[in-house]
Amino acid sequence: MRLPDMPLHDPFVVADEPTGTYHLYTSNDPSVSGVDGTGTMVYRSHDLRDWTRPVVVFRTAEQEGIWATDGAWAPEVHAWDGRYYLFTTLHNADKPLPVPPPNQWGVPFRTPTHVRGTITAVSDSLLGPFTVLDPARPVPPEHLMTLDGTLYVDPSGQPWMVYAHEWLQTIDGTMEAIRLAPDLSRTVGDPVYLFKASDAPWTAEQIPAGVPHQLPPYITDGPQLYRTPDGSLLMLWSTYEKNTADRDGTVSGGYVQTYAVSRSGDVQGPWRQHRPLVRDDSGHGMLFHTFDGRLMMILHRPFENARGKLYEMELRGHELKVLRRRDDLDGGG
Repeated sequence: MRLPDMPLHDPFVVADEPTGTYHLYTSNDPSVSGVDGTGTMVYRSHDLRDWTRPVVVFRTAEQEGIWATDGAWAPEVHAWDGRYYLFTTLHNADKPLPVPPPNQWGVPFRTPTHVRGTITAVSDSLLGPFTVLDPARPVPPEHLMTLDGTLYVDPSGQPWMVYAHEWLQTIDGTMEAIRLAPDLSRTVGDPVYLFKASDAPWTAEQIPAGVPHQLPPYITDGPQLYRTPDGSLLMLWSTYEKNTADRDGTVSGGYVQTYAVSRSGDVQGPWRQHRPLVRDDSGHGMLFHTFDGRLMMILHRPFENARGKLYEMELRGHELKVLRRRDDLDGGG
């Protein structure tokens, strides 16, 4: 298989040196995996061009007593303490949360909020099967509607989950972080606010004159952390470039891949926003190194019926640049 033929939302790559194999994780799609149900599947490749048919590595139906069976968005796998840990976002519409009141411009949030958050699951293999660590609840605080949790380990060795706090609760979506227990099964302490979506000044550049700058929704998606050679901490994240909404709260505007930098090197910032790296309804990217040492970014485009797109990248200090689109690998388009 090649990327144009592979359904692929929220892609995440693990480059496994011992086997010389790239593992590309995404939400299960029964039409290509042949396995029904909510979960995670993985494609594999030795060259980023030709990929195996996907194997399912996690299914909610196989997790006894799990709190949710919908979603399985934004899966990613991290090596930690000699094992592999899957992070993926589930939700349960049968567990409602209080609906926020209309905002100051009278835009009602008619979409009910419900429990949504990232779970952690463990396996001894990149190919699973992964077993959820706490089937009773998501890892972030249950009263928060969150998504896209990712692992960050600070210089002291303390693991954190960095996640997006949904605009449905916050109006202006935020990025937050919370410390994790050593086994990654639960949180320790309270969430730490990092930044809000509207902190990126370019988000308002295309909003028509006379429309309030804070008109929602301002969305935060897909945090991914990367330590730069100069010691800064870089965060890839995604949002909508033109943040306007209909009266029912429907988003309009293009999805973009952007990033922020903490020059202090601390996850708590302060965070400085940079201009988008890739537009054209693209986003939820992550960085990885090829086996010959090149820095690559993979993201999905378009948002609907998404496919993986690859970019060769360059870091100049803490400045991230796109060198070239690798359409020789991702098939163009």
